[in-house]
Amino acid sequence: MKEITAIIRRDKLPETKKALEEAGYPSVTIQSVEGRGKQKGVLCSEMDPEMPESFCAAVKLRPTPATYALEHALPKVALYVPKRLLTIIVPDEMVPGIVNSIIKVNQTGRHGDGKVFVCHVEESLRIRTGEKGNEAIS
Repeated sequence: MKEITAIIRRDKLPETKKALEEAGYPSVTIQSVEGRGKQKGVLCSEMDPEMPESFCAAVKLRPTPATYALEHALPKVALYVPKRLLTIIVPDEMVPGIVNSIIKVNQTGRHGDGKVFVCHVEESLRIRTGEKGNEAIS
């Protein structure tokens, strides 16, 4: 079994869920997260073009260390971008298809497209029935 963790743009979540269902795997855990990657301080619209202008305006209304640094031309400003974190546990043979589906939907060629990680899962147990292994993840 493998754990696939994907960090994606917020606006790509509906398409990603649909692609996962079409790939035969509708089970997914989704979390709202914040983070930053290589862009290191690039402003809102450049990090995430779908980010509403109201977000940028709200950031200016409530100064944070990052917005203070922006207004005073201080170096290395780090703004954190809202993203979605998907966690999927799949049998080994499904990994390539699931990963390719996630990449196909989320690859725009711009900064912030996200990341995908694949890790080994030692054991899986379904609490309700006591099933183990692949039976517990389907």
